This record gives sequence, C-alpha cells and structure tokens, in this order.
Amino acid sequence: MALSLNLGTPVNTALFLYILYSVQRIIFPTKSTPATIPHEFKAGYSWLPKSHPPAVLYKIYTPKTLEPFNGRDKERILLAINGVVFDVTAGRNFYGPDGMYGNFAGRDASRGMAKQSFDLEMLTPIDQPLDKLDDLRQDEIDNMRGWIDHFSSKYIICGKLVENDSV
Repeated sequence: MALSLNLGTPVNTALFLYILYSVQRIIFPTKSTPATIPHEFKAGYSWLPKSHPPAVLYKIYTPKTLEPFNGRDKERILLAINGVVFDVTAGRNFYGPDGMYGNFAGRDASRGMAKQSFDLEMLTPIDQPLDKLDDLRQDEIDNMRGWIDHFSSKYIICGKLVENDSV
C-alpha cells in the first residue's frame, strides 16, 4: 500500500503548506526577545494579601476550652463535629454570633448537624460529658459524616475535641 501525495487540488496544497509551516514552528520556535521589558508587576503583585493570616496550630480542645472561640469577641470561630474541631472563621457570616449556625460556634455541633436542627437543645452543656450520639439513626450518622466531609474540604481542621477532664 503506497501513499501518494496529490497536490493537484488547491485544498490539498493549502493543507500541505499549513502542515509544513506548523511542523517548522514546532521544530524551530522563534527565540525573539521582547523590545521592552514588561512593567505591569514593578509595583508588586496585586493578588498578595495585605497581611499573612495567623498560623493555626492543631490542639486538643475540651468543651470548656472550645467555648471561648464562639466569634463574639471577633476572634477565631471554632466548632466540633464528632470530635473533629474545624476553624470556621472564614465563614463568619454563617457561624458568627448573628449567623444562621451561630449557636454551634465554640461548641460540639455533632447532634445538631446529624439531625439538621439548629435548636439549642441539640447542644450538650459545656460542663457535661461529650454526647456519645448512641441514639442516632444510621441516616443521621450518614448526615453527620456528610457534614464532616463538607467541612474538611472547606475549612481547616485545627484540633480534636475530648472530654473536659482528659487534658
């Protein structure tokens, strides 16, 4: 089977010349230098933040040591789900004092997230043992795990929640 090159039609000739030109540009690229040096970035990059965000250290929290991070004092906002503590400060509009999920700030939100309830009775008092969540149905546990996955992809995991007398 022999391939023949038929340049008899103008379309074939044009395609052949375009292919030759493209191959030549790939094999022998131009090495020209710009006539002027770009000046757009002399003043610095505009996307840099004005200041570096504070470093977040992984810590062990208890319900009592987690409670001050409720956003009321304009500090960081933390919440816990099933023992995992998340820094949700970036979502201050949701988790701050006036936010829709504000009652979860500085608290263990496991039961509320599992049951999709923002009611205050979903929160265990901070001086009581952690909620064991033994009475949750499988769909509620799956719902809570879904929230953990969502938070893990959106916020920084900054600690672990343990019993008050564990630290």
